[in-house]
Formats: sequence, structure tokens, C-alpha cells
Amino acid sequence: MSHDHHDHRSLGITSLNKAFVIGIVLNAGFVVAEFIAGFWYNSLGLISDAGHNLGDVFSLVLAMLAFRLAKVSPTLRYTYGYKKSTILVSLLNAVILLVAVGFILGESIDKLFHPRPVDGDAVAWVAGVGVLVNALTAWLFVKDKEKDLNVKGAYLHMAADALVSVGVVVSGIVIQHTGWYMMDPLTGILIALFIVYSTWGLLRDSLRLSLDGVPQGISYDRIGQIISTTPGVDSFHHMHIWGLSTTEIALTAHIVVADMVEMEQIKSELKCRLQKAGIGHATLELELPGQPCQKEPCH
Repeated sequence: MSHDHHDHRSLGITSLNKAFVIGIVLNAGFVVAEFIAGFWYNSLGLISDAGHNLGDVFSLVLAMLAFRLAKVSPTLRYTYGYKKSTILVSLLNAVILLVAVGFILGESIDKLFHPRPVDGDAVAWVAGVGVLVNALTAWLFVKDKEKDLNVKGAYLHMAADALVSVGVVVSGIVIQHTGWYMMDPLTGILIALFIVYSTWGLLRDSLRLSLDGVPQGISYDRIGQIISTTPGVDSFHHMHIWGLSTTEIALTAHIVVADMVEMEQIKSELKCRLQKAGIGHATLELELPGQPCQKEPCH
């Protein structure tokens, strides 16, 4: 029997880019300004867009938090360190965003039946600033977006939000030129639906990782095939795959081999193949054919 031991440091984020700090400061400042402007000008479009941009701030902070937590050394009580907290934070982020959507939809529907005047020109100008802020933040991550999934996620999120802000600009222009105030709550509803759409994947993946499910992008059958086709491996069982964090995947499995003499060579080949498949932390227990697994209580 052999166990594969690993360094538990994160394999995901390896450096903290100033882009995260700049992006957080820019977006946090704009969220405050947009909330104030939304209340001042009575615009649900601005308020809902501000709520969505607040999600951007959470996403950027989460990426920084993942970096910080990945650097925390394991302890005798927390032997994996604090990697799992990145999953819990992402789940909390998704829940908060969906709760905010409920309030936005409620207010927008109420405003559909009780329309109130909105300064379309002011709405367009404020949202226009949002386009610049989101586009600038997305640009900060362009050169590194293919190097790390967290950076790529931040880039895609900010680029999408720039398009949302464009929608609010259009709403403001329509109101200014037509006086059709219904455009404001309709924009709020559309943005709320967009938040649900963009947040649903985060909620789904966070729940799956919280329950130690197989992470998104990893196929249980494909990993099984990789193990089965490794030279020297007869079969495998008791395989489990889960996320140690939002960026690192772990696996445990019992591997049946024909000859223990080749144990180290087989184990090395398995580690290499699994790493290429996205499994950064593998714990393997090697067994001979017919060797029973421990199922009965020890006496």
C-alpha cells in the first residue's frame, strides 16, 4: 500500500496583480456614486445596475481572498489550510446577489404600476461613467486572462457588465427623448434577470463544491478512463473527486496493480496523467488483485 503525499499550497493563483486592487477601488467608488445617483434621480435602472456592480466588487475581492487564503499554511487543526473558505465565500456571494435581485424585481414591478418621473439625461451620464469603469477594469485583466481562471473570470465579468451599463445608457437616452418613464423599471427588470443568469452558474458550482461534488469541467468517467488505461493498472475503486478550493481539485482512489515491484513507476505515471487532467492533489492507495479493502470494524 502506498500513499501519495503532496505540498498543500495552491496551484491556482500564484501572484497578486495590482489590477485587482485598482479594479476594487474603481468599482467600489462607482457603486457608491451610482446608488446615490439612483436614489437622487429616482432610477431603478441605476440602483439595480449598482447592485450588479456591487457583485463585481465581491468577485474581485473573492479573487484576492483566494490568493491570500492559498498562502496560509496548514495547521494541526486545519490540515488543508483555509482553502475551503473560498468556496463558502463564493456561495455567500451568490446568495447575496440573488436576494438583491428579489428586492430589485419587487421595486421594478411596483414602479411599472406606479410610474414616477426619471431624469433620463442624468441616468445616461451616470451609466456612461459605469461603461468606462467596467471597460477599464476589464482592460486591466486582458494580458493575464489566459494565465489564471480567476483573472479570466474577472475579465469576463467586467466585460459583460460594461454591456449592461450600455443598456442603462440607452434607457436614459430613450427617457430623455420620449418621456417614456416605463423604460426605467423595464431596464431594472432586464438587469435583474441578467444578474440571475450570470449568478446562477456561480451558485450551482458553489453548491456543488460545498457538497464535495465533482467540480465543473471534470468528468468522473474521463478520469476513470485515464486511470484504467495507465500501464500496470488492473482496475480501481473507491474513487472520490472534489474541490479543495475554487481552484484546486483533489482525488483519492484505490488502485489495483498486478505487481508491487512497479509500484513507484505506476504511481508516478498516474500522478503525471492526473495532473494533466486537472487533478492537482492525488492520494492513491495501491493494492494487489484479490486484496480485500478494510470494510469490517477493526478488533
